[in-house]
Amino acid sequence: MDKKIFADVSEKEITRSIASMFFETIQEYSDSDVIILGAGPAGLSAGREIAKSGARTLIIEQNNYLGGGYWVGGYMMNPVTVRAPAQKVWDELGVPYRKINENLYAAWGPDACSKLISATCDSGVRFLQLTKFDDLVLKNKKVCGVVINWMPVSALPRNITCVDPVAFESKIVIDATGHDSVAVKRLMQRGLVDWKGMNPMWVEGGEDGVVHSTGEVYPGLIAAGMSVTETFGLPRMGPTFGSMLLSGRKAGELAVAKLKNVTDSPRIKVKIK
Repeated sequence: MDKKIFADVSEKEITRSIASMFFETIQEYSDSDVIILGAGPAGLSAGREIAKSGARTLIIEQNNYLGGGYWVGGYMMNPVTVRAPAQKVWDELGVPYRKINENLYAAWGPDACSKLISATCDSGVRFLQLTKFDDLVLKNKKVCGVVINWMPVSALPRNITCVDPVAFESKIVIDATGHDSVAVKRLMQRGLVDWKGMNPMWVEGGEDGVVHSTGEVYPGLIAAGMSVTETFGLPRMGPTFGSMLLSGRKAGELAVAKLKNVTDSPRIKVKIK
């Protein structure tokens, strides 16, 4: 028999370790400072910014992977681009890139995306994947959390399943769900906010508009990234990601600023920069 390589661990120990860490997230982050919907570049950037401040930050993603379209760029080709000055974010994250000209920079999507994911994890953000947004928690005309369910439940026929969702509370919710803009749309369906839908492509106008318009669209709800494009009827910008990174960062800064004004919970220990 070949010499043993790995230490002895039973199957039940593996199962228990996975389950305990998962339910640790459920227990601790069902009461979050900020919940971010969507783990694309805007959601990841926002989460990193917020968690660095010391706030309890949870990102909910309906897919089993993180990064959204940041992995693959445009037309299933995985280089991604940013326009100046967004390459400074890549400098900060240590992403190697090519200078196409003074205004345009390109990197390999898997490299840029994986470094952002790693930095977001290092900041202290937790994630729930394969988790679908179902609704918002709304109290006294303010968003106070989200209602979620297992993503696979949505694929089951309604006549053979009835799985009730659960609620997570938070002081702020950020909608970074891209074109779906699920939280903003839910408020729109109830007549509480306007939602216009995306306009045709114009890179310069679209990217500037996203960053300028990133902000609170309803008390307790901040829109970031392509959710901003869809909410305000801005032009699309295609496979260039600078506005996603900067919009996410701006959303994070806004969330941190709002958390600094919260005084009703001794648990919040947001570090003031």
